[in-house]
Amino acid sequence: MTLRSRFFTDAEGDTVAVENADAVGDVLLICEHASREIPEYFGTLGLDANVLSSHIAWDPGALAVSRLLVDKLDATLVYQRYSRLIYDCNRPPESLAAMPSSSEIYEIPGNRQISDAERFARTSAVYMPFHEKVDDIIAARLVQGRQPVIVTIHSFTPVYYGQLREVQVGILHDVDSRLADGMLAAANSDSPEGGKSYQVERNQPYGPEDGVTHTLRLHALPEGLLNVMIEIRNDLIRDEKEQEAAADFVARLVKQALSSLAR
Repeated sequence: MTLRSRFFTDAEGDTVAVENADAVGDVLLICEHASREIPEYFGTLGLDANVLSSHIAWDPGALAVSRLLVDKLDATLVYQRYSRLIYDCNRPPESLAAMPSSSEIYEIPGNRQISDAERFARTSAVYMPFHEKVDDIIAARLVQGRQPVIVTIHSFTPVYYGQLREVQVGILHDVDSRLADGMLAAANSDSPEGGKSYQVERNQPYGPEDGVTHTLRLHALPEGLLNVMIEIRNDLIRDEKEQEAAADFVARLVKQALSSLAR
C-alpha cells in the first residue's frame, strides 16, 4: 500500500489538479485552499456539515475566482482538490497549522493527537505532490527562458473571532514586494468606468509574520520570481457576478503592475 492509497481511493483521484497547462501567459495561479472535500478515509473529522462548509475547511469562492483569472490572464492554475483540514498546503510540514487541531473558534477532533507516522503520510500524500507539481511547472518554464509570475489566490472570512474586518482585498507579500507594490499603486488609481473598486490594504488581514507566505517563500523567492498573494473577503465573492467583478479587479491590478515593471 502506498502512502497515497492509504487515504485516497482510486475514485477520489489525484490530490492536485492543473488547468490550462499550456498557457501562453506568464502568470502561474496557485490556489491551496480551493476545496472543502474530505476523503472518505477521514470521515467528517468529528465536525458537522455547517463547519465543514465554513471558511475553516476551505477558501470559499477562491477557486471560482482563480478559474476566471485563468481566462483573463491566459494563466495556468494549480489547485488542491482536498480540504486544508487534511493538510494545509500553504504551511510547511513542521508547522502545527499544517494539520490543525483547532481553527479560530472550532476544535477539530479528527486532527487531535496525530501520530508522527500519520503526519508523514499526510505530508507525502497531499503536500509533496502539490508542491512538486508547482516546482515542475516552474522548472519547465525556466528551461524555456520564461519567468513565471506567481500569484496565489485566497479568500478570508469577514468576521474573525467576533471581530468585523473592514479590508476587502489584501495584497500580501514577503520580502519581495515588487509585484505587490505595483498592484497597490494600480489599486489607488482610477478604476475603469463600470469597474468595481474595493478597499485594498497591504499585508492584511494577514502578513508574512503569520506564516501565510509559505508558498511564495518556497517557489518564488529562491528563483527571484515576481510574486504576490491575494486575499479577497469571501462575502464579496458569493455568486458568479461578484466573482466576475473580483476577477476583473485582480486581473486589472496584475496587468497594470506587470506593465509598469516591464518599463
